[in-house]
Amino acid sequence: MKALRIGNFSGFYGDRADALREMLTGGELDVLTGDYLAELTMLILARDRLKDPSAGYARTFLRQLEDCLGLAHERGVKIVTNAGGLHPAGLAAAVRKLAERLGIPADVAHVEGDDLTASHPGTLAAHAYLGGFGIAACLRAGADIVVTGRVTDAALVTGPAAAHFGWQPGEYDRLAGAVVAGHVLECGTQATGGNYAFFREGDVRRPGFPLAEIHADGSSVITKHPGTGGLVDVGTVTAQLLYETGGGRYAGPDVTARLDTVRLSQDGPDRVRIEGVRGEAPPPTLKVGRNRLGGFRNEVVFVLTGLDIEAKADLVRHQLTDALAKAPPAEVRWELVRTDRADADTEETASALLRLVVRDADERVVGRALSGAAVELALASYPGFHVLSPPGKGAPYGVFEDVYVPHGAVDHRAVLHDGRRIPVAPPQDTRPLDAVPEPALPEPLPAGPTRRAPLGLVAGARSGDKGGNANVGVWARTEDAWRWLAHELTAERFRQLIPESRDLPVTRHLLPGLRAVNLVVEGILGAGVAAQARFDPQAKALGEWLRSRHLDIPEALL
Repeated sequence: MKALRIGNFSGFYGDRADALREMLTGGELDVLTGDYLAELTMLILARDRLKDPSAGYARTFLRQLEDCLGLAHERGVKIVTNAGGLHPAGLAAAVRKLAERLGIPADVAHVEGDDLTASHPGTLAAHAYLGGFGIAACLRAGADIVVTGRVTDAALVTGPAAAHFGWQPGEYDRLAGAVVAGHVLECGTQATGGNYAFFREGDVRRPGFPLAEIHADGSSVITKHPGTGGLVDVGTVTAQLLYETGGGRYAGPDVTARLDTVRLSQDGPDRVRIEGVRGEAPPPTLKVGRNRLGGFRNEVVFVLTGLDIEAKADLVRHQLTDALAKAPPAEVRWELVRTDRADADTEETASALLRLVVRDADERVVGRALSGAAVELALASYPGFHVLSPPGKGAPYGVFEDVYVPHGAVDHRAVLHDGRRIPVAPPQDTRPLDAVPEPALPEPLPAGPTRRAPLGLVAGARSGDKGGNANVGVWARTEDAWRWLAHELTAERFRQLIPESRDLPVTRHLLPGLRAVNLVVEGILGAGVAAQARFDPQAKALGEWLRSRHLDIPEALL
């Protein structure tokens, strides 16, 4: 059977607006997927819904579709997207109205059942991560456009693949292969050179969006349209495979994919073959992402210029602490960022930044009280006093947490264009999610001279967030570098290199087939991205910080 060509046109809410047109006009496709949802996005949509009950979906998708619906129809390309967010029925209805106004025939279906907010009091949004068989049911019934709410990112690919090839629940190896392909596609251009550790090896000024040629056995080839920017090689695909993952088992509602079985090979220019993926029965529970308001936060950034930086920072800390003594915020965090240089030839490079972040359940404590106290220091503090911007009102912040419910707790349904509702049965077989036994270490490199150098000279990395945890996937580009990395980058060495992690649980997972070490740091992001607990709240650059740290590296690798 002919391979199914599935492309991606969105990796997040706010991605390149003209990507849908680029993908439709750039080459042959059967299906286009758009991923709009992330933990923070769900909170943003929930706050939209508070203001307007008819809101809760990604409105930008409608603008993209207005420009491209005719193209998709002419080319016979089906569109599957989770842009429905908290209100998939609402977006599906809006798409139908758009199609009628444009005079373009389009059968629009949607998937629902993920919304569990009513059974989770105190949350703004609580949504289960559904699998791909609701999408498959819509497509098998003839849908041209399928809108979902919270499904797993990979479900946008497994659903079309199951519909096209006739896969049924329980065909775990095929489904797992599609999950891996879906995980590579889900973040758009991150698979084609975007955010890539070795970005200087290709022209990544405007990377093309990725596509997967999926075969009936679940194997796939990751590529992109001819003539588009960026690059697709084993490194770019490895980087995305490691993004926001943990150990060898990558769990989902339809199947648990074994990442430790993935085999990658270069299949030609800008083509990477994925094969050998094994799958297992899914866990007995579904993940539910819950978003709630955590309180209010505010921040002010003081600019400290020239001499006596530490003393200036101490002065303003003491002044504000005294000013807020009557009603001190529940949480106060100061961070001094030494961006200053000695004898600098510009004022900006002579300056450091002192960042104050406060949180409290009472908006007044972090709002007017802080802004008033900070502004009153304007003529009464350190020499050269100024701030990057005036402090404003306290802003609400969110807290993300995940919990788990039995599969039967959701009413997973495909809702067709004509209103028919098709129930999607939960999996018949499940398997508890146990850790994969630790694989054997490779033979260490022979002893030899070493040189103090950055880790990034011999390894790539990509990092990301899952709630309050972060993962850092580090991979070697040669077998010898892997032999060194597997022995050198232990959890303890990671803690030494990343001081923020020293008092936190760090779990190391080895993935020899990818020549990779994946490290999961629990709690480094506090209550998740919406709480903005650290300078880099989604740990996007944690891997690059790690690559910049110096170790004793064998000279043979340099």
